[in-house]
Amino acid sequence: MRLILKSIAIDFDMIYDVLDKFKDAQGEIVSGAVLSYDGINITTDAFRATVGSRCSVMLTSGIEVFGEVIRVSTQHNVISLYESFKNICVGDRVSVRPGGSEIAVGNGLLGRVIDGQGKIIDAGAEIDANDQWPLHGKYINPVTRSKISDPLDVGVRSINAAMTVGKGQRIGVISGSGVGKSSLITMMTEYTDADIVVIGLIGERGREVADFVSKAVQLNNFENTIIVAEPANSSPLLRIKGAQRATAIAEYFRAKGKSVLLIIDSLTRVAHAQRQIGLSRGEATIAKGYTSSVLDLIPNLIERAGTGTNGVGSITAVYTVLADGDDVVADPIVDAARAILDGHITLSREQAAQGIFPAIDVTMSISRVMNEVVDPEITRRANQLRALISTYNENRDLVLMGGYVAGQNKQLDLALKIWPKIVDFLAQPTTTRATLLDSQKALLELV
Repeated sequence: MRLILKSIAIDFDMIYDVLDKFKDAQGEIVSGAVLSYDGINITTDAFRATVGSRCSVMLTSGIEVFGEVIRVSTQHNVISLYESFKNICVGDRVSVRPGGSEIAVGNGLLGRVIDGQGKIIDAGAEIDANDQWPLHGKYINPVTRSKISDPLDVGVRSINAAMTVGKGQRIGVISGSGVGKSSLITMMTEYTDADIVVIGLIGERGREVADFVSKAVQLNNFENTIIVAEPANSSPLLRIKGAQRATAIAEYFRAKGKSVLLIIDSLTRVAHAQRQIGLSRGEATIAKGYTSSVLDLIPNLIERAGTGTNGVGSITAVYTVLADGDDVVADPIVDAARAILDGHITLSREQAAQGIFPAIDVTMSISRVMNEVVDPEITRRANQLRALISTYNENRDLVLMGGYVAGQNKQLDLALKIWPKIVDFLAQPTTTRATLLDSQKALLELV
């Protein structure tokens, strides 16, 4: 009997100890108070947190608003909110919340449209995604990455033939506004032979997001497509989260051994969002108003794509980059992206004005892995095509003015002779697919 009572007493002691620890844990909840609010960011008194910590603000109405710490100091912290212009008052309580570093992933995401927080925005049923993946990805030793050795068919003739993309390549689509980049990525989405397509629509107009989604759901391969959309009116933080979530989803399927095509439209809008956050936390500008954190974000995001280890899976990434004022040379984001990417596709406003779509400027576009994934003869013919187009464009005005006499330049004579065929080769209706083999065959027949 004494032993029974003794054991009961010990059990009660354990219960009291657990309750005491629970009370202590409750008392250790990290929190602060709002000192100021500008509609997007709030400033609080200093409390224990790290940059990236997920926080909530409790409004007087009882509603919670969430955000992330973007700056800490001994005097105050700065938190960027997921939603702008909420009824936040000075003195509202701010608390650090767990989570935010892992996202839900799985096959249930296929054929769905979500936002940067993973919320469903396509009016469909709940998503069954039970696996977890780090939002900021998993580190891969660059030495262990597989070599890019296989081509990826993107269904666009001029790309397949003249700047062949390899599985695991990172490539940029550089253009000014209104030159046809959305139509190009729609073609690539529909006609690629990748296993999975992940699209991040970041910072686009709401109308464009709706139009793209309405077209995408009608594509034959939409059941293998995932769209992450954060329109232009989203907070800067959510636009960055959208790009990170799309990349994390692509990483998950790469780890499953899939060939993934990741499209981020656009990298420039992601950079704009990071610039807003950088300026709000007091960063100095270094190039055309961009802060140093922007130039850190771009390579960190791009390097997450690429091949996996031991030949397992790949992420072929396409990033659209908006050239400010059609400046495809000196724009800081274009220059930073081009330096880290494995190639770029430049769209020409002049070709678009001539009705040549997709308006790909072959002479200004290049794939740095083409030599590794196609026969050397294809590379040679592609360079010959590039030279013919360049020769024609350089001498076009002279020919139109009647200042050129046939026979003086054999390459120009050839360019003039086959120019209509070159135009037919470059132009491709959005409803027509050009396979890799058909594209290479057309190139061999052209030059």
